[in-house]
Amino acid sequence: MQESLDLFTDQGKFVKGRPIVTIFHNEQNLYTVLRIRVDETNHQYEDKEAVVTGYFPRIHEQETYIFFGEFKDHPKFGLQYHASHFRKDMPQSEQGVIAYLSGEMFKGIGKKTAESIVKTLGENAISKILNQPSLLDSIPKLPPDKAKMLYDTLMEHQGLEQVMIALNQYGFGPQISMRIYQAYKEKTLDMIQNNPYQLVEDIEGIGFGRADELGYQLGISGNHPDRIKAGCLYTLENECNQTGHVFVYAEDLLEQVKVLLEENKRDQIDYLDISSELIKLEEEGKIVGEEKRVYLPSLYFAEKGLVTQIKRILEQTEYEEQFPESEFLLALGDLEERLGVQYAPTQREAIQTALMSPMLILTGGPGTGKTTVIKGIVELYAELHGCSLELKDYYKKDEPFPFLLAAPTGRAAKRMSESTGLPAVTIHRLLGFNGTDGFDSDESSPLEGKIIIVDETSMLDIWLANQLFKALPEHIQVILVGDEDQLPSVGPGQVLKDLLRSQRIPTVRLTDIYRQAEGSSIIELAHDIKKGYLPANVTARQADRSFIKCSTAQVPQVVEKVALNAKSKGYSAKDIQVLAPMYRGPAGIDRLNVLLQEIFNPNPDGKRKEIAFADVKYRIGDKVLQLVNQPENNVFNGDIGEIISIIYAKENTEKQDMIYISFEGNEVTYTKQDLNQITHAYCCSVHKSQGSEFPIVILPVTRSYYRMLRRNLIYTAITRSKQSLILCGEEDALRMGVERADELSRQTSLCEKLQAVISLKPSSSKEEEIASNGLTLEEELMQVNPMIGMENVSPYDFLIND
Repeated sequence: MQESLDLFTDQGKFVKGRPIVTIFHNEQNLYTVLRIRVDETNHQYEDKEAVVTGYFPRIHEQETYIFFGEFKDHPKFGLQYHASHFRKDMPQSEQGVIAYLSGEMFKGIGKKTAESIVKTLGENAISKILNQPSLLDSIPKLPPDKAKMLYDTLMEHQGLEQVMIALNQYGFGPQISMRIYQAYKEKTLDMIQNNPYQLVEDIEGIGFGRADELGYQLGISGNHPDRIKAGCLYTLENECNQTGHVFVYAEDLLEQVKVLLEENKRDQIDYLDISSELIKLEEEGKIVGEEKRVYLPSLYFAEKGLVTQIKRILEQTEYEEQFPESEFLLALGDLEERLGVQYAPTQREAIQTALMSPMLILTGGPGTGKTTVIKGIVELYAELHGCSLELKDYYKKDEPFPFLLAAPTGRAAKRMSESTGLPAVTIHRLLGFNGTDGFDSDESSPLEGKIIIVDETSMLDIWLANQLFKALPEHIQVILVGDEDQLPSVGPGQVLKDLLRSQRIPTVRLTDIYRQAEGSSIIELAHDIKKGYLPANVTARQADRSFIKCSTAQVPQVVEKVALNAKSKGYSAKDIQVLAPMYRGPAGIDRLNVLLQEIFNPNPDGKRKEIAFADVKYRIGDKVLQLVNQPENNVFNGDIGEIISIIYAKENTEKQDMIYISFEGNEVTYTKQDLNQITHAYCCSVHKSQGSEFPIVILPVTRSYYRMLRRNLIYTAITRSKQSLILCGEEDALRMGVERADELSRQTSLCEKLQAVISLKPSSSKEEEIASNGLTLEEELMQVNPMIGMENVSPYDFLIND
């Protein structure tokens, strides 16, 4: 046995054996739990079997493997071997290699051919072939097709192990190594050694810094073109995804890329080198340049596509005079009498515009009657068109339902459905988002319907807006509803704001506040904040709101007292939502969630079922928030659910912990490995609360949140409250946030593109086209001053200014 052990000493501690059974295998991330029969090990381990965990492809039970790692004692499952990497046990003698190559795995390779391979390449033939497949050309009487089959089979069964070992040496852990291998397969090592910066583009979780360090180890540094290109793409993607820009100005991008590339203090990079690589990136189609702007292609074409689709919708003319005004007014009067309502002039205007135009934007703050107008549009459309509002009537006739109602979140869609009595779904579900191939509905397979109403449009990013409009059929009326003063979308763009700014789409702004007339001081406060000021009595106690003064350190204590008081009055966690701008710190979301869980769902004696994941404990009854889209289960980012059951591994045939969560009756199953997709929802961010309303909202506002405090964030948070609002913190922090308009204005070109398409005729000459489009990115970048780097020269001198 000692002779065998010596073969593995260069790899460290190991366990060698043949699999008995695969207990668990996740096809997506390749996390695997298996039991093996132990043949050899250099650990102090005497048992004949062991449980091995790690990230592996499908393990073949007929083969022997060598796992490298260490034993760890799991608190529930006992002793397990955590393998960082592995490889198959390969024959070490000439006869062993011959027997292996002439086995059933290699079809058409007989013993004589195997002997010829070993005679030519030696007992290390397998590793030589894997490293240099052209060596097979030197094997006598081995046809090219059989040589290719032999190499492909070896790569399938041995290539991954080699790649995993090499990636481990480069400092990549097993999980991310598997992601890299899944992306590049047998070309992994060639790709990394030739261009490690490609990882930034292709592999989620690898940033520029990680790839740059790897590039430095491989001798790729300084002003290497691959390094500069990666820095450009990383900076552009980061700016768009983190700040919501659709484009970045070329001069800003040059400066930011230079800062990034010189961050390691080892290199000095010229702006001209960056400009040259940006031009090459445009030629390769990886960026788009327009005038002085640089876009990611997906954002550029999404914005351009949305403009095209809106123009298509607006060019419909059949709706303008389809009903005489007398007929409309008569039907409206009948509707008011039937519903027992009296529409205000602006509400009547909104309903009439919606029915007589191909497209309408309906905007207004809280309490201005947007929901009332939506219901009026639906009811009057059905009346004037003589169609039913009952879904079953269309099933009987096998006809599509004419009404499409959608919103960005499940909770907003549910509110639409409750207010109209019609089915409403998330936009993702409406479009058939499948998570892999995109959307089922698009221009080649459009939706079926006559009128679509989209609520909470302020949450639409440019990608989703473009996808929605692409899927709209010919001859459909579009109503977009939203509050322009709320937070913009999480993704790039500011679609609602840009559509309103363009002034090219029929718009009705509702300004009369009806809930204020009902005595809602929350609505009154929201509209004051919208105008940029706080009333003098903001800290005075009102019937539906209050302000509790406290410091950042005292916020948890105040939130605890308010929550306990509400609980004692019969309110549950579903009724109360704590909103905070940040996750970290003593008054952050993470800290408050721990505190609130102990109030609403405690486990004092430890007898209730719970599962620990990282630093979080999940229990039956917990209020949780979905963090990623899971279209196959009809659950999307921002949905709130409740844990209804926990089944431990020893209690089910899957032999793994399972959590069952109900999202408004939709039950979804999670394994322990899936728990990074959820978090507690007792306290959540203001962004995650958009599209929802809660009976009671608790909103801490302190100076520690300074970086996040802005008018639209505070306005959005306050307008989530239906009945009661409790502000706690520092009045000056609240006042500062309200006075602070959005300094992080987004860079988008939707508004001007829309204005150009609708108001300007196509240019009649090439000169006019050039004059309207301005310079190309290459023309802009080639204006870079060749004396760059001299004193008193800044990056703003490098580009032509208008």
